[in-house]
Amino acid sequence: MIGLNEVIEIEQNYRDEIEFQADLTLQRLRPRLQEVWETIGTGASEQELFDERLQQYWSPLFRRLIKLYGSRYDFFYHCEQVLVTCARSFAERSDELRETDRRRVIEPDWFQSEQIVGGALYVDLFSENLCKLRDHVPYFKELGLTYLHLMPLFAVRPGNNDGGYAISNYRSVDPSLGTVEDLRLLADALREAGINLVLDFVFNHTADDHEWAMKAQAGQREFQNYYYMFPDREMPEQYERNLREIFPTVRRGNFTWHEGTRRWVWTTFNSFQWDLNYGNPAVFRSMLDELLFIANLGVDILRLDAVAFVWKRLGTNCENLPEAHELIQAFNYATRIAAPGLVFKSEAIVHPDEVVKYIDIGECQISYNPTLMALLWESLATRRTTLLTRTIARRFSLPTGTSWVNYLRCHDDIGWTFDDGDAWTLGINAYDHRQFLNRFYTGQFEGSFARGVPFQENELTGDMRISGTMASLAGLEKAIEEEDEWGKELSVRRMMLLHGVTLSIGGIPLLYMGEEWGMLNDYDFVRDPAKAGDSRWIHRPKMKWEYLEELDEDKARDSLRRRIYRSLQKMISIRKSNRAFAGQEMKLIANSNPHLLSYIRQCDGSRLVVIGNFSEEEQSIDGNTLRTAGLGRFFVNLLTDTEYSTSLPIRLDPYDLLWLKSV
Repeated sequence: MIGLNEVIEIEQNYRDEIEFQADLTLQRLRPRLQEVWETIGTGASEQELFDERLQQYWSPLFRRLIKLYGSRYDFFYHCEQVLVTCARSFAERSDELRETDRRRVIEPDWFQSEQIVGGALYVDLFSENLCKLRDHVPYFKELGLTYLHLMPLFAVRPGNNDGGYAISNYRSVDPSLGTVEDLRLLADALREAGINLVLDFVFNHTADDHEWAMKAQAGQREFQNYYYMFPDREMPEQYERNLREIFPTVRRGNFTWHEGTRRWVWTTFNSFQWDLNYGNPAVFRSMLDELLFIANLGVDILRLDAVAFVWKRLGTNCENLPEAHELIQAFNYATRIAAPGLVFKSEAIVHPDEVVKYIDIGECQISYNPTLMALLWESLATRRTTLLTRTIARRFSLPTGTSWVNYLRCHDDIGWTFDDGDAWTLGINAYDHRQFLNRFYTGQFEGSFARGVPFQENELTGDMRISGTMASLAGLEKAIEEEDEWGKELSVRRMMLLHGVTLSIGGIPLLYMGEEWGMLNDYDFVRDPAKAGDSRWIHRPKMKWEYLEELDEDKARDSLRRRIYRSLQKMISIRKSNRAFAGQEMKLIANSNPHLLSYIRQCDGSRLVVIGNFSEEEQSIDGNTLRTAGLGRFFVNLLTDTEYSTSLPIRLDPYDLLWLKSV
């Protein structure tokens, strides 16, 4: 039997051997670098900078590549192409972006600043095109945004394209939105305004009319190997035994018959979205080239779409496999060499324990926090924060140098991604609770204030997700319909409560544009045949620029929209002026009131206490609890300038929110 010391020695010998192979491979490939430098005309100082990054990141990149592709006959060729791609992209990077790279290498935690506040939008729905969006940069500055996520804007297939997630060409902008040059100009304008640009990298699949897919359809075997294509159902059936259906109302199973090629094609999402075969190193190399092209347009953060699905292995559910992490890490280390100012954001709407596995400085530095989003809505429905606080206590902390992106609504649906074990511990039947939440947020539960609609309801499993704007889910649509003034008041308070949590709990707060005006569901989406079958379009309304007229107090003194906008704008301003909101450090405050969420935020000596009431009834928290948590006897609520003494219980109005600072 092998002892522990022998195991350690074997592992060390293996690491030493891989390190030797990495160094030797780089030594043999260096002449190719000189060809790149001479072709592009790269100066000696820039060559030296690139070499410094190679010394730091080539070895970890090589380790991932050899683990994924080391058994391939053409492994060395693909290593060479990866290195050349990195060098060429580095050499073509603009002086402005190289300066950003240098600054962020020195300050790698730049995205953890309290100054970072995000917004997300579809270009056509918000501003029609990229040129007009550039004209609206002052609007974003006025609201207080420093991070702007543009939903997919690259060329897509005609008709249904899954909201832009069926990419036909990663190097061409959808003509209806503008050109690549328009995108560059917008990136420059945003950078000048201090706003970071965020784009999607749809890398699990391409559209069926992408150049690679068209070559595959033309019978080119090289490009058929870019995808998963099978002549009969034998292999698809073996895979299907362990796969779940993502869009069960669109079609059953995960494979689509393509008549032209007489083959079954792997299509996890829609039949026109062909999954890429990352078991083929040519796919990694080709997609790295696309990624770095996008980075050089002036992108600060790249959202990696559907990260959980990118690697397939027979006999598994083909989600969250170890190779998926190795693959993303390889992309990350290649980016550290060519464009180190770029940050990755993961999109993994899976079990909470799987979400956090993608978050690391060597993988994805930031990540959506779908569990927080889902449980904030759960707390509004139940008027209790017990499941929310238990989950935060167990699943909110992240590795050093990383951050959550906290959101309340986005372009996508709401799925109830909490842990069943957490629910059972609290005596909650997880299946029944999800059914309750679905009924509540579609307005089918007695006493519900919500006006959401179902998305992808699976009658066999009972699974369903929810579509709807923030305002409609929070009760504003119902209150307006019923001319219920108190209902309107409560709906606005619910929205401000949720915004106040995401702006203060730790991480990057992200607004889906339209939330700042309390925009309601857009039921007219069904008139567009390309959208009618996807209920998510109900919460993607077109911006109404006439709303800005309501910011004039004399013209719209009692405007609900004005109140929502100004309240959110004020919250953002307060966040950006308090260092306590920087970073990720957050500590829950234990209290006996199940309707309250309370926590401490602190950074660099600045300390704040946040308390939120998730009930439409007045609640209170013991003053001594505040005194010991906040380390003070007197506090002021930064949101209202109201002062509190800890000698008495602290009372919170319905859906009240306190940002308390010791005075």
